[in-house]
This record gives sequence, C-alpha cells and structure tokens, in this order.
Amino acid sequence: RRKPQSTPVFLPGKSHEQRSLKVQAPHWRQGYEQWEVYAQGGDQDSSTFAGCINKAEVFEDQVSARLKKGLAEGEDHVLLPAAARRYLVNWCVLERGQPRAERKVVELPRIHRVEVYPSRTGARPLSDTDTPPMARLSPADSSDLEETRLWLKNAEGPLERSCDARVTVVVMETRKKAAAWPRAQPQAPSGAAEEGEDRQGQPGICGLANLGNTCFMNSALQCLSNVPQLTEYFLQNRYLEELNLGNPLGMKGEIAEAYADLLKQVWSGHHRSIVPCVFKTKVGHFASQFLGCQLHDSQELLSFLLDGLHEDLNRVKKKEYVELRDAAGRPDEEVAQEAWQNHKRWNDSVIVDTFHGLFKSTLVCPDCGRVSVTFDPFCYLSVPLPVSHKRVMEVFFVSMDPRRKPEWHQLLVPKKGKVSDLCVALAKHTGISPKRMMVADVFSHRFYKIYQLEESLSSILDRDDIFIYEVSGRAATGENSREDVVLPVYLRERSGVQDYDGSYQGLMLFGHPLLVSVPRDRLSWDALYHILLYRLSRYVTRPSWDEEEDGDERDLESKVSLLQPGCGAAGSSQDPGPEQAGSSSGVTSGRRGPGDTYPGPSDWPQRTRHKHLFTLQTVNSNGTSNRSPFNEDTQAQPYIAIDWEPEMKKRYYDEVEAESYMKHDCVGYVPKEVPVRLQECIELFTAVETLEKENPWYCPTCKQHQPATKKLDLWMLPETLIIHLKRFSYTTLSRKKLDIFVEFPIRDLDFSEFVIKPQDGSAPELYRYDLIAVSNHHGGLRNGHYTTFACNKDSGQWHYFNDNSVLPVTENQIESKAAYVLFYQRQDVARRLQPQAGSSNPPASSAYGTPPKSGFMDVN
Repeated sequence: RRKPQSTPVFLPGKSHEQRSLKVQAPHWRQGYEQWEVYAQGGDQDSSTFAGCINKAEVFEDQVSARLKKGLAEGEDHVLLPAAARRYLVNWCVLERGQPRAERKVVELPRIHRVEVYPSRTGARPLSDTDTPPMARLSPADSSDLEETRLWLKNAEGPLERSCDARVTVVVMETRKKAAAWPRAQPQAPSGAAEEGEDRQGQPGICGLANLGNTCFMNSALQCLSNVPQLTEYFLQNRYLEELNLGNPLGMKGEIAEAYADLLKQVWSGHHRSIVPCVFKTKVGHFASQFLGCQLHDSQELLSFLLDGLHEDLNRVKKKEYVELRDAAGRPDEEVAQEAWQNHKRWNDSVIVDTFHGLFKSTLVCPDCGRVSVTFDPFCYLSVPLPVSHKRVMEVFFVSMDPRRKPEWHQLLVPKKGKVSDLCVALAKHTGISPKRMMVADVFSHRFYKIYQLEESLSSILDRDDIFIYEVSGRAATGENSREDVVLPVYLRERSGVQDYDGSYQGLMLFGHPLLVSVPRDRLSWDALYHILLYRLSRYVTRPSWDEEEDGDERDLESKVSLLQPGCGAAGSSQDPGPEQAGSSSGVTSGRRGPGDTYPGPSDWPQRTRHKHLFTLQTVNSNGTSNRSPFNEDTQAQPYIAIDWEPEMKKRYYDEVEAESYMKHDCVGYVPKEVPVRLQECIELFTAVETLEKENPWYCPTCKQHQPATKKLDLWMLPETLIIHLKRFSYTTLSRKKLDIFVEFPIRDLDFSEFVIKPQDGSAPELYRYDLIAVSNHHGGLRNGHYTTFACNKDSGQWHYFNDNSVLPVTENQIESKAAYVLFYQRQDVARRLQPQAGSSNPPASSAYGTPPKSGFMDVN
C-alpha cells in the first residue's frame, strides 16, 4: 500500500525473496497512483488504467543498468515486494525487457533474509539472467564477516553503521584484505604509483605520511603498532567479537575499526608507506582538539587512543553499581584485590589486559595523622625528571668607574632564590659588596622594573635583560654624615617639536639607562651635569678648549636645587633604600668622600662657564614626558633625562663605544651534564610529596581540607608498561622543555625494588622488562618534530620511523635526549609470544638504506 513520500515503501519481515521497483520520476507518481486505485478495485474501468511505465531514464545507460546519482526513495523510486513487481510486469504496468537495478540478495541464517544494496565502488550490476548471490553471514562464521560490514539504508540522511541484525534493508560494503573500505578510501593523486598484492615486504615496516604536523600521531601509532599482543589481537580479527557498539562512553566502534584497518595495511607487507587520512578524520571527529594541522603531544594522542579503544572494545555491556569501601585497616592484599575486581567489573578489554596496572596511594593528614590507603588503576606512568635546583642567569654588571666597560656574567643561583642571592653570586666575580648593587630589568632603553633585594628570582625570566649597577651605598647615619640619592637616568635625542602638554613627540630614547648616586646635600643641576658628564666620559668626548664657548642660560640655574630640602627620593615609597644605594656615580659634586677611590671632576682643570653638551630634564618612569621639579608632596622615584641635540650627539657621542662590553671568564663555561638514570625518575615518582595549597585533601576526621603528604607505590605492573618522561615544564611565568639525557636500559629493566606487593621469588621475569618502542621529540615547544624507534615483533630488528621514511638502526642509536615515551614489555609475555611471532614473516629487507646519523632529525 502507498506510504507517505518521506518513508520508503518496504515490506519487512517477509520470508520470501524481496525485490525493489524503481520507476521514472516524472511519470511514475501519477501512473502508480492510478494503478493503485485500479488494483484495489475501486474503479475497474479500463480508462483508469495508467498504461506502461518506462523506467529507462533512471539508468545511466541501458547496458550497465547503473542508476543515476542523486536518486531518492519516495521521490524517484519506490520499493515493493517481488510479488508486487511480478503483478506489475504481468499486467503490463512495467515494460518488458528493461534491465533490473543493481542489487544483491543476502540470506542471514536464523535471523532474516534481507535485501542488500552494495557500495557503488567496485560493484558489478546484476543482469536479468544472473542468479542473485547468496552470502551466509552468521556469528559462527567469522571468516565472512572480517571483510564485510553492514550499513542502515536511510532515505532521509547518511548511511549509519548497522548494529542490529533484525533490520530488513541494509547496505553491504566489502573490500579486499589489507585495503581501505570503499566508503573511506581516499582518492590517490594523479601519477601516484599504486602498490598492491604483488609487492611483498617485511610486515610492519611501513611509514605513515605526514598530513601537516601529524608527526605526533604517526609516532604514537608506530609505537602502538609494535606492541605484539595488541597487534595480533587486531590482525586476527578477535576485536570483531568484542566490539561494543552500544557503549555510551565509546565511539560506536569506529575508532577500533579505523585502527584495525590501519594496522592491517601496515602489517600487510604490501606498502612502503600509507596515508592515514581516514584515521586522522576519525580522531578529529571524536576529539576536536586534534582537528586541523596544529602540532600536538604524542602522549596526549596516545592517551586518547587507548581510552577510545578500551571503550569501543569493553566487554562489559551493562555496568553494575559498585560501592567503594575504605581500607579501614584491612590487609593491603585484600584491599588491592577488591579494588582490581571492582575495576574489572566496569572495565574489561584488551587494553586493560595489556596496559593497566595498580597503584597504592597513601595520604597522611598533617594534623590528626589519619592515614588513607586506596588502590587505583593506571594505564601509563608519567615520571618527573630530577632537575637541578640551580639556574644560570645572564647579567650585565655596570661599574661606578666610567673607564670600565659593562661586563657580561653568567651566574649560578638557586631557582627559588631571591634577588639578594643574585648579588651575592656576582660579588664572588667582582669583589663588590652586594650592599652596593642594584638590580634592574632594562627594556627598550628604559627601566622596566627596579628590583628589591627580597624579591623572588622566579619573577625574572631567562629572556629578560638584567643589569646590575654599582652604587655608593652611603646612608645617613648622623647629623654630619652624607646620604646619597640614586637617580635613574635616561638618554634621549631631540628631533621634534614640543607638544601642547609639554611633552616632546620627537624625543627618542637610546642607549642604556644608568643608575647614578648623587649626594643629597650637593644636588643641583650644575652638579648633576658634571656628575653625568663624568659617568659618560668613556664614550662622550669633552670639547677642546678652542671649541668651548660661553655657557647658555642654563648656567644661571646652577644654584637652583633639583630636590627641595627635606623631600628627596629617600622619602619615596619606591626609594631603593640605603642598603641598595651603592657606588654608581663615583663623584660627589666636586668632592670625594672617604669611601671613593676613583678620580672625580675635582681632578679636572676647572673653568666656570663651558658649553653644555646636553640638557637635563625630570621625566616620568617611561621617559616620555617632562615633569616639574620635585617638592614635598612628590612621592615618586625621580627620573632624569639627558636630552641631546642631533648635531651635538653626532659630534661628541660615540655609539659604538657606548654599546661595547666585555665578557667575563665565566661566560661560555658549560658545566658537565650528568646523565639521569631512568630508575632515578621512578624513585622520584614514588617519593613522598606534600599536596599543593590549590589541591588539598579533605580529611574525614578533621572535617576540613588539609595539605596532606602523598606517596604513590607500584603494586601491580601490566604486560606492557608505558613510561612517559615529563619533559615539558609549565609554570605561570614560563614554558620550557627539559633536554636532559635519560639513560634507559634496552633489556632487563628490573622493577622488583619498586613493586611493594609480596613477590614470587621463583618468577623474576614478572618484574623484568625489555624495551620495544620509543617516541622521540626533537626541537622545542613551537618547532618540534616526533619520530619513533621500534622493534619489529617478527624479525626483532630495530627501525627508525620518521613519518613515511623507515630506516634500520642498531640498539646503540636508540638512547638520546629526544626520548619522550618509552614502551616496555614484560619478559614472560615476550617468551609467550615468541613462537607465534617468530614463525610469521621473512626477515627484514636491506633495501631501506643506511641507518640515520647521530642527531638526525627533521623539523616540520
């Protein structure tokens, strides 16, 4: 009977063979409706008979009988049972001799007989004389299922994977072994050489093309591909029996199938390299962070893939409620066994069998002493690297003696130290007291920040330009003693006109700023001019006596005080303080104090009125606008600007000499790097630590959150142990990679000293592991590249995988600073799989080229 247009006309649940009727779109609706009325007996008048319906226009041609693209059920054709079609032919409603539409009939024993429309790729249409092929698909016959999958036939949307065998109309998709599914097969570029069954190479020795910063994915896949028991699980199609298509936490089996397809191509031996675009698309579909061409972390992708495979292959279809119990003083063996059984009630898959182990976590409250013991599963170990508690900082030391050039120093200081520690380290190189030093961050020819001695060194980044200035260090201790004021001084060049607000748009900062000590009681413009002229004497040429002229009107102001009495910089909240005022100027307005040892202006021939090379102006901390002289209400650090006319600067200022500096002997010295053993990383992982304030533990006894102590111990280890070296360090102020060389054994990694579970002394191989794969990260955070070292499970030969390039290597080439994720296999598992793996394939071919040189890498 006629159904609504949006619903295809089916006849479900029939035991006899079903056929489809496809008729021409422009004429079929009126003719079909008239025939329906005529067949129902409403009007048997021959005038109501529709006549013959010609369906030729729905075919591309009359030979192949292939339907045109874009035909929709309910609009262009309708599906009818075979009996209805025979009536149409017998009643001449359908013209005789027209070809049948391509289709197959599949009988499912003990379930249903369904009609199947094959995928267009590689499908051969059936003629009228062909007998429809019968393919018996049964759960007991897995050989037919391994290269076949079914799709729901949906007229209103795209095809959907069929997980219900009771449906009547589905689409069958078939493929050759080790080939991609037709619906997901990418189009090969023109001129690309096709590889097929005629090529036979070493299985597993297959590269993966880089699709644009996908080296992280290729590295993780190559490592996982060389886990023997997991690879055999997929190659032998055991995963088909465990696909959990109804798991709400899973991915409808698509990740597992995509990974299985990829493995079959890699281990077919028919390809030198493949393009994993289908797998990449699947990953991006379920994890949007991996969309696009951004470089990601191979360990993050590995974590997502293992979790996705686990959920797609989880044998637990219905998860029961599990009530967690506290240890409450029970023996560890009992609590651990209970925790593992509870874990298996919810999680039971090949991923759990292969990669999951068990932790023992112990928390101790610092107040009441309550001990909480839990056992938690893990899939991999993320171990920290034992890093040094020292850091190397580069600084420039500016002496108070103008004859000395700035010195470049490399200082070794505590990472969690203070600015005073930086001054102490510099004092060992220069002999200058730390109390006579001031530390400043110089950026864009100005002081970005002047540090106090008690500030933390963590606020200073490695890229900052740190200058340490020597100052006088004199503070007022009595009525007759002198106190020095430390003035920040900028250099500016005048090249514009003054704006309406008093600022100079054309004033440009240049050179390195100075910190100058000036006696408070002798502070005047004229005295400051001579002090600064002395400090600049190394790269500022004094005019000869013949060039000097009478001074300008500025000399008349030489008696005007720069700072009014009683309101100097010492009273400012930002004043560096007497302990930071060191020897920055070396002069005191023509007089030297008892602590000065350097010559001052009083040693020069004195003339009362000379030509000034520059002018002085009080400015703000950025050096961009002028300010009025300071008074008692001023509570800010005074800043002075030295303004140069372009002609005077060009004539008397030596820029090359001003920018020159010296290197101290400590520069370039690289301390010998001591390699770190992998066992040290594991020891650090199992060490006692105190929880951070941002992540406290709620104590049931104290009824509040506490910074408890935490200790992790290994209780049970998996068959394949993944060790992630935490090379990337992220803080609120910096991100960096730790290029530390970690020594890891290729064979016989012994975990017996780290496993606290009572051990079986008769089976030491349960705690010994051999390396099978390494994911490497070369370069830095922004321009890194991932590669892989992996041991072939069949030949035992190590290979270097660099995207689509594969090269054989020796074991002594595996250890490097680039090692990031390590894959270890337990020795008892290796012995169990050895007969199976050793009898499958021929040895590796020598046609892959020479091994890579040391330090070899490519950067995206």
